[in-house]
Amino acid sequence: MAKYLVIVESPAKVKTIKKFLGSSYQVAASNGHVRDMPKSQLGFDPEHGYEPKYITIRGKGELLAALRKEVKKADKIYLATDPDREGEAIAWHLYHTLKLQDKKVYRITFNEITKNAVKDSLKNAREIDMDLVNAQQARRMLDRMVGYRISPLLWEKVKRGLSAGRVQSVALRIICDREEEINAFVPEEYWSLDAMLTAPGSKKPLVARFYGTPGEKQEIHTGQEMDQILEQLKDASFFVKEVRTGQRVKKEPMPFTTSTLQQEASKVLNFSTQKTMRLAQQLYEGIDIKGNGTVGVITYLRTDSTRVSDEAEAMASEYIMEQFGKEYLAAGHESRKDSKKIQDAHEAIRPTDIRRTPAALKESLTRDQFRLYQLIWKRFTASRMSPAVYETISAKIDGDGYRFHANASHRTFDGFMSVYVDSEEEKEENNQIGGLKEGMELTVKELVPAQHFTQPAPHYTEASLVRALEELGIGRPSTYAPTITTILARRYVTKDGRNLYTTELGEVVNEIMKEAFPTIVDEYFTANMEALLDKIEEGVIDWKTVVSNFYPDLDQAVKDAEGKLEKIKIEDEVSDIPCELCGRMMVIKYGPHGRFLACPGFPECRNTKPYLEKIGVSCPKCGREVVIRKTRKGRRYYGCENNPECDFMAWQRPSGKVCPRCGDALLVRGTKLVCNNQKCGYSEASTEEV
Repeated sequence: MAKYLVIVESPAKVKTIKKFLGSSYQVAASNGHVRDMPKSQLGFDPEHGYEPKYITIRGKGELLAALRKEVKKADKIYLATDPDREGEAIAWHLYHTLKLQDKKVYRITFNEITKNAVKDSLKNAREIDMDLVNAQQARRMLDRMVGYRISPLLWEKVKRGLSAGRVQSVALRIICDREEEINAFVPEEYWSLDAMLTAPGSKKPLVARFYGTPGEKQEIHTGQEMDQILEQLKDASFFVKEVRTGQRVKKEPMPFTTSTLQQEASKVLNFSTQKTMRLAQQLYEGIDIKGNGTVGVITYLRTDSTRVSDEAEAMASEYIMEQFGKEYLAAGHESRKDSKKIQDAHEAIRPTDIRRTPAALKESLTRDQFRLYQLIWKRFTASRMSPAVYETISAKIDGDGYRFHANASHRTFDGFMSVYVDSEEEKEENNQIGGLKEGMELTVKELVPAQHFTQPAPHYTEASLVRALEELGIGRPSTYAPTITTILARRYVTKDGRNLYTTELGEVVNEIMKEAFPTIVDEYFTANMEALLDKIEEGVIDWKTVVSNFYPDLDQAVKDAEGKLEKIKIEDEVSDIPCELCGRMMVIKYGPHGRFLACPGFPECRNTKPYLEKIGVSCPKCGREVVIRKTRKGRRYYGCENNPECDFMAWQRPSGKVCPRCGDALLVRGTKLVCNNQKCGYSEASTEEV
């Protein structure tokens, strides 16, 4: 009987795919990459054609030996690594590492781990696409050039442990530029004026906003200008000049791409990009569903396409017709148009089966898996539904030479919004203007002036940074999460709530990069490099041409910077904790496992101790400070700084309030405050989301 070997990347997929294929197929995993350029050197020779040097990744020897045994038994080998450039490169590396040149080898890809998708991929097996491989090789080498040539320079001029990157350095610059913009911002005063008016026979007032004169819009810049307008309107009569009714249509959203999923999960669920991708990977690779075994419940998670397969389209249409009715089904769909190349071989991120509702899977998913799956399911379902329809009414109201506008809207058909409401959805305007008629005189109840000041652009969050990177064409879906993780881990950027702030270290590194390597941190240069990688993938440009054009300029810039840049010393942050051995104030240092306190008298005094971050809340048991601690496995929890004398601990952040029922601490859990004592069960609404 013929034996076929299917090699996937992740061990999590093995069981799922094996179940679909039957006894004649053996499924094995490569556990990601099997070979790479050496860590100890650049990995290619600029003097000899930029040919990369690859070696087996340390620790992969046993795994490769096991794969070679399986290869010997197999009549055909299917390389089923992920359906993107990186997956194509892993397939190519497996081909060479396992010496498959004399074997029948096929490349297969599937966008979802379902029985139909996997079986269809076997029918559409192909050869390894060398254009995709070369695009990935070029990306890897460009990243190597930047990282391996510039990082040692940062070690020498600033401190060890720093790094530069082709995408991460641009991301850092974008955040630093925003910080500078915020710091340089000068607020400007402006005023608004609302007229609270009542129509004849109406008890509820309507709100009309000052517009200007009937001829033009007028801005109110100062309190003096406002006083003049109020004086003129003191005894004014208000009349309805014009009333218009209309209809507004809100289009259904596009299904998720990697970028939009990361943004929405950040806004709605408060997930970091890294957490979103980790959970999406689990949903893609397979969930053990009671009665069905292990099944992949979403499609491939790294995509910039909004395309949906005909099969999924038909399934969604049938489901919506059954559950909601014909009027809720959208007339037709268009994929997002974009100037950048979209990897249209991929689909948007969607459920593999729309009938697998979030409620049906709830028992099979963890809480966070469920929340992310629900978000994906609702967004996809909504994307195949009809638009929402609003009835709008607007009125122009005149008073002694000035004009006011009043608006209201009411949703008459919910359409896709019966399933999904965008995180930025505007609320309906429930203004009481339905009974207004032209010429009607209105009674002035109150004129409400308000002073405002213009605000600077907001600090970047993970979500808005991902959007900025995508709009600028920097990086690709797979790079957003690791880029943000790296700049946080290197302490170039710190996160407070959802906002990202640059640190002193980040500002220093950014200034060095701007001074010595302006093209590396130029967003347009980096976006153009992404476009060149796309051209390699299309087979239009030779990959070595791109690499050989980039390296000499970088090499010269590094040599110039070595002589030009001065050494910069960044002082350690001084804590308020004295060293119990010598009395000096201890400083905060960073190690492989995070922050710790060290005596600045090193090497005379070698005292160190854990750094416990205070959260500004008193311990409910003893009154000392609550601090953030970690378990041996690295899980974060909240405990008393007086541990072990005080045994208070909680997995959720204490709010500082106590339970009115039992006196224990109230913890912040989502949008609720929940009692730490599970037997008590008390909870109340909270405005804080952690």
